[in-house]
Amino acid sequence: MSRIGKQPIPIASGVDVAVENGTIRVKGPQGELSFTHHPKVSVSVDEQDKSVRVERPNDQRETRALHGLTRALIANMVQGVQTPYVKKLEIEGVGYQASLNGKELALQVGYANTIRLQVPDLVDCELPSATQIVVKSIDKHAVGQFAANIRQVRPVEPYKGKGIRYSDERVRRKAGKAFAGG
Repeated sequence: MSRIGKQPIPIASGVDVAVENGTIRVKGPQGELSFTHHPKVSVSVDEQDKSVRVERPNDQRETRALHGLTRALIANMVQGVQTPYVKKLEIEGVGYQASLNGKELALQVGYANTIRLQVPDLVDCELPSATQIVVKSIDKHAVGQFAANIRQVRPVEPYKGKGIRYSDERVRRKAGKAFAGG
């Protein structure tokens, strides 16, 4: 039995979970998310225990994998509608900065052109300063993917530490070439 999959997902007060024809709808104070689960697993909502259970019919390899995955995705949805997921990024380098124009994030990170990224629908993007980016959403996947797309524009290089990094990311610095004496 999957250690993750067999655990029930507790439903907090203020969150509604409904299952209809393989589609799970989670509604909470922050918004609403929906997800269509794979037909090889079954999802049921227990109103008395205020929990969601994911069950599988057999122990085949694919079904075991889908069991834990489905449970984790539903748990992320339940948590996301309560408190949004947040990723913080920092831009480091002389002249490197970001600006926000409506739903378009503009990055000036050492290229000849300004890199423009469209902010997805479910995602909110904030700029506390020109070198800090805060990405928020109720959808964990959307936050992680958009933050990864931003970071991919200019990953941190190991010699000077210039680039875009997560705020909690530690970059291993390299020494560089030693001065040739002689």
